[in-house]
Amino acid sequence: MASAMRYARRGVYTTSPNPNVGCVIVKDNQEVAVGWHQKTGQAHAEINALERAGELAQGATAYVTLEPCCHQGKTGPCADALITAGISTVYIAMQDPNPLVAGQGIKRLRDAGVEVHVGLLESRARLLNQGFIKRMQQGMPFVRLKMAMSLDGRTAMASGESRWVTGADARQDVQRMRARSSAILTGIDTVLADDPSLNVRLDSDALGVVGETRQPLRVILDTRGRLPADAKLLKLEGQVLLLTADKTKLFEHPNLIVEEVGIKQGRLDLREVMHILAQYEVNELHVEAGSVLSGALLNENLADEIVVYMASHLMGNDAQGLFTLPDIETMQQRINLKIEDIRAVGKDWRITAKPVITDTLNNDRLEQM
Repeated sequence: MASAMRYARRGVYTTSPNPNVGCVIVKDNQEVAVGWHQKTGQAHAEINALERAGELAQGATAYVTLEPCCHQGKTGPCADALITAGISTVYIAMQDPNPLVAGQGIKRLRDAGVEVHVGLLESRARLLNQGFIKRMQQGMPFVRLKMAMSLDGRTAMASGESRWVTGADARQDVQRMRARSSAILTGIDTVLADDPSLNVRLDSDALGVVGETRQPLRVILDTRGRLPADAKLLKLEGQVLLLTADKTKLFEHPNLIVEEVGIKQGRLDLREVMHILAQYEVNELHVEAGSVLSGALLNENLADEIVVYMASHLMGNDAQGLFTLPDIETMQQRINLKIEDIRAVGKDWRITAKPVITDTLNNDRLEQM
């Protein structure tokens, strides 16, 4: 199963909005074939593995990181393919959270006489598809906040100058993070200040994938419709989704999609934003925004993960801070984080953390899934 998960990770840049899935077929204690889902619309992991196994699949055991599908989508049902090929035993890491499957693939295999075991390395399997799982179960994407700061916690000078807080290696690492995401989100203030591209600037060779690099959907939160018609991101290939409270102030553009969102406390309703993005099949949302929007997402418990690149320099008292969190006045109100990983990236440090949700009724701290 660990081997199947390694193969599943090969699809991390190409499978969205589908999950990453790997499959290993074993016979006489030997791996005879492997497969992974490579791209949406193409064969699933089980089909790729079965094609490589050929007749060796008869009486073999399959290890799959996610429950085989049992419905006709862009490809045929994988559960039926395993049965037809003569697979005798299937180990499944976790049940598929997709309501179209959700245990039905397991049932179909068992009804056909296949021995099925579920739950092998499940916690690792869930990490493979955090975004897909959250979208299926909660109707929202997995939200990752990416920040860059100096050692004294500053993200830009008082003038707004921010190129570059971190080094080239860290910026390259961010490109890989963008590439694995379904969408990249920022606020209109960042667009007006920096005129960003919000695209992936690594080719397929650098990412280690076959074919063209997939460009994530670019999402702009623009409450009052201030997006300039000459914004750089509109001149690049790929769609831009603009979420606003007032569609009447916007112009038409072939790359621009506009959705109206309600207002909550003077800004776009961020929870409604997340549900809209789920409708656009966004699994992982990569956020590169200013301190106000980043702070709002964190304050409303909408951020699942924070990735901070910390550079070894100081930017001074007047430089801009990491988050705007005006409601925190006491130590009891502070937002606790669980540090998941710290590692060097070139001359900088990458810190990965997850917010810890506090139950205000009994003050028990519950780690956010």
